[in-house]
Amino acid sequence: MIRLVVADDHPIVRAGLHRIVADCPDMEVVGETDDGNTLLDVLEATDADIVLLDIAMPGLPFLDLLKLLRERWPRLRTLIVSTYSEDQYAVRALRAGAAGYLTKQRSPDELAAAVRRVYRGGRYVSQELAETLASQLDPEYEQPSHDLLSSREHRVLCRLAAGKAIKEIAAELSLSPKTVSTYRARVLQKLHLKTTAELIRYAVENDLTQT
Repeated sequence: MIRLVVADDHPIVRAGLHRIVADCPDMEVVGETDDGNTLLDVLEATDADIVLLDIAMPGLPFLDLLKLLRERWPRLRTLIVSTYSEDQYAVRALRAGAAGYLTKQRSPDELAAAVRRVYRGGRYVSQELAETLASQLDPEYEQPSHDLLSSREHRVLCRLAAGKAIKEIAAELSLSPKTVSTYRARVLQKLHLKTTAELIRYAVENDLTQT
C-alpha cells in the first residue's frame, strides 16, 4: 500500500485528491496539512511514502521545504502537484529534491501513474518537461539568469513583479522590510538590472509574475 500525505492549503483540492486516491486500491491518504511548517509535524507522526506537495502554501518556501524533507526523510518521495506551469518551477523543484512535477490540470489517471512511478523510485515529468530538460543538455543552452536566484530571491522577484510593495512582501514572507530590500538588491544585481521597472519587464517576459 502506498501511503500518502496531502499538503495543500485549498480544502477543495485536498478533497479532490482524497477522492482520486480512494479510487486506487493500492493507495491511501495517511495524513494531510494546509501549511508547510505543520507538514513537518505530520511527517514526524506518520509513516508516509510520498508527499503530494503544493508549492504555494503558507509557511516555509517550497524550495527550502524540499531540501529539508530530503535531509530529514531521505527515503520519502515528494511529488509536486501545482497550479503553476512546469516552465515556471518544475526544474527548480526537481533540483531541490522533488521526485516529480505535475500540474493540477492533469487527469486523475496521470496523477495515479505519477504516484506509482515515484513510489518505485523513478521520477515523473511530462513529455513537455522532458523535452525542456533534454534541451538543457545542449552545449549551446544558456541558463536563464533567474534560475541562479535563491528560493527567497525568487519569491521576492515574483512578488515585486506582481506589483506588491516592500512592506506587503515582508508581511507575506515573515521578513523585515529591510531584508526584503536586500533581497531586491541581490535580484537586480544577479539579473543585471537597475530598476524595479526593468525587473517587472523581465518577469513579464519570462512568465514570472505569479507568486
